[in-house]
Amino acid sequence: MGGGGGGVMKDLRSKEELDRVIRGGESVILHFFAGWCEASKQMDQVDAEELPELSEAYSVSAVPYFVFCKDGKTMDTLEGANPSSLANKVAELTGSIDHTDSAAPASLGTAAGPAVLETVKEQAKGNDSSQTEKPSLNERLQQLVDSHPVFLFMKGSPEQPKCKFSRKVVEILKDEGVEVGSFDILTDDEVREGMKKFSNWPTFPQLYCKGEFIGGCDITVAMHESGELKEVFEDHGILSHSNGAKTASGLSSALISRFESLINLSPVMLFMKGKPEEPKCGFSGKVVEILQQEKVEFESFDILTDDEVRQGLKVFSNWLSYPQLYIKGKFIGGSDIVLEMQKSGELKRVLTEEGILPKELLEDRLRSLISSSEAMLFMKGSPDNPRCGFSRKVVDALREVGVSFGHFDILTDDDVRQGLKAFSNWPTYPQLYYKGEFIGGSDIVLEMQKSGELKSALSE
Repeated sequence: MGGGGGGVMKDLRSKEELDRVIRGGESVILHFFAGWCEASKQMDQVDAEELPELSEAYSVSAVPYFVFCKDGKTMDTLEGANPSSLANKVAELTGSIDHTDSAAPASLGTAAGPAVLETVKEQAKGNDSSQTEKPSLNERLQQLVDSHPVFLFMKGSPEQPKCKFSRKVVEILKDEGVEVGSFDILTDDEVREGMKKFSNWPTFPQLYCKGEFIGGCDITVAMHESGELKEVFEDHGILSHSNGAKTASGLSSALISRFESLINLSPVMLFMKGKPEEPKCGFSGKVVEILQQEKVEFESFDILTDDEVRQGLKVFSNWLSYPQLYIKGKFIGGSDIVLEMQKSGELKRVLTEEGILPKELLEDRLRSLISSSEAMLFMKGSPDNPRCGFSRKVVDALREVGVSFGHFDILTDDDVRQGLKAFSNWPTYPQLYYKGEFIGGSDIVLEMQKSGELKSALSE
């Protein structure tokens, strides 16, 4: 928030605080922002997610959003990051762009008063006010699309996909033997929403080849099964990298054939140091423990007994360390990836999809997740990196009362995200459970914290 006179900048923490400032009769400019919005990062400071009552009072539906107040009245508003319009409206509010006692626009991330106004003017130079934001986003999206011959917009990364559809497309591209660039749309909401319009496709993953949109998961699967996808890659001059890499590495066809036989010895195959009953390193022991916890039957190969396999498999899998886990002949990862997949539930999902574990009913899976920790929070993001203000508030409340809790990021699994709404008969997130019983969402949890009930309710 910026004020008149001395151009004081201030972060607002409540509606009452704002009311006091406005009643003072000063010229005031409010800026509503959100941490995930790129355009807001240069123009702080009223967090629209943290102060929903202020957002509702000023009908904020998008960020950034500016409100111009004078003599206790709302004079004007501006939606979107438009430096030219912002500069003009600041000038109108203060009487002149060059007025030495001008009102400071709501923090532009630099300084208050005239200095900030000068920043607005500089940002406006050379920009068409009707096209400030959109071209830069489209240019960025086009640059991403063109950054690699085959490019995938997905949830997660090829090494660690965060949804089954993204994982499926990654597996197909590996089968096709092409190198792929990727972008994790969970890390950038502007790209996530922008790509839906850019490609005229509402879901992810989205696959591009030489700048042309191929399709989503279903289309990619169908093209792969019919052989059309390989034809597209060949027509665009995109050759399989796997055979070339193996030839360049010096692996003989006989050795390659041996590796292919080894990784397919069992549906689940672990290359490790030692044996399952006697691991020779902590990382191998950890993966063995995880597979046993998942109740998976598996075969293993002790790489300490065969240096040809030990060295050659690093090249074959393009992975330089051990253990290495394969499922149905497909490389899954090393100990860190396997551990992370188990924590997120992704490992069980892959094993189920490959027919290694029996399919679990969604309701049974939800009950298992709910009971996986005495206090269990289903949220957007993680406790250390919440992806919405409401999830952040509940995390803070639980930490304040000293309650240990497990968590599940509902952004990584749409089946859980939608299924839990019906299971709990509660349409929003976060959702807090204790000993398998639903406690409530953010409003209920915060009210319980305020009344002192939360700690006692979670310690019964």
